[in-house]
Amino acid sequence: MKHSKFIRQKLISLVSLAVCVLPLLSMAQTYPTRPIRFVVPFAPGGNADTTARAPSQKMSESLGQQIVIDNRSGANGNIGMEIVAHAPPDGYSMVLGYIANVAIAPSLVSHLPYDPIRDFEPVTLIATAPNVIAVNANVNARSMKELIALSKLNPRMINFSSAGVASIGHLTGEYFNSALGASFTHVPYKGSSQGVIDLVAGQIQMLIGGFSSVMPHLKSGRLRALAVTGLNRSSALPDVPTVAESLVPNFEATAWYAVLLPAKTPKTIGLRLQKEFFKALSNTEVKHRLESAGYDIVANSPDELATYIRAEILKWSKVVKTSGAKPD
Repeated sequence: MKHSKFIRQKLISLVSLAVCVLPLLSMAQTYPTRPIRFVVPFAPGGNADTTARAPSQKMSESLGQQIVIDNRSGANGNIGMEIVAHAPPDGYSMVLGYIANVAIAPSLVSHLPYDPIRDFEPVTLIATAPNVIAVNANVNARSMKELIALSKLNPRMINFSSAGVASIGHLTGEYFNSALGASFTHVPYKGSSQGVIDLVAGQIQMLIGGFSSVMPHLKSGRLRALAVTGLNRSSALPDVPTVAESLVPNFEATAWYAVLLPAKTPKTIGLRLQKEFFKALSNTEVKHRLESAGYDIVANSPDELATYIRAEILKWSKVVKTSGAKPD
């Protein structure tokens, strides 16, 4: 009797499992059957918006269903992340994860309304965007080593701008202070444009920011590029060394954009989307659009992205803690 009861319980369990799993398998096999919402947690027209839209048109053609860009700005991007964290895990909602919301916010925001590991399934890292470290042409330093030595001789003489408190530019500067003994003073701006104006005018001495805003001034000679923060040299500035070459082996401090799905979305759907992103990002037109904006295309696997996110969270949590950075 006990044996028969055990068998009946096992059969009931298997039937229950089949009832739950079979619809998911069927859904994954026919996916997609309707438009896919791609949430961008920032306003239209910015870098994040461009990063999402560039591959989406090609993917819509390939998938046979439209990818609809849904800009949901607010709370520095955290609102859009929360929306997708709580969306149904059916593959019809995905979000463009940005380094600030995925890797930095967990150690910066005390009550983050989502968990970047628990609440999402990684799809692919679209691209990274290295920053450039530029100084006013009158600063007596032609390398990062010379700039750090200058700051040590004249503590707090070197002011640096970034796009805001706890931005990747800010935290990169704080990393130099804590790890290399520099004495850089952070001057936060709301965005990068005013910081560039003040740097050219000599009101501040250094900027850590995106390529596009400083390139005209580098060409004119009013600013000087000392290093880029990616692992490899940039094709836009091939003669400028990386921080890894100049100071810290394997150093990387880049902005990046990744695609995430709600947790528990079937793996087959995530892999299907990863393949479609890879195909779209290999397209000549899409590559040119992103690379001309200073991006390095990655298009890695879900497992590789998961590993990368965990490493980035750990790395930036240490920098946030040491710097004492607080959100605006």
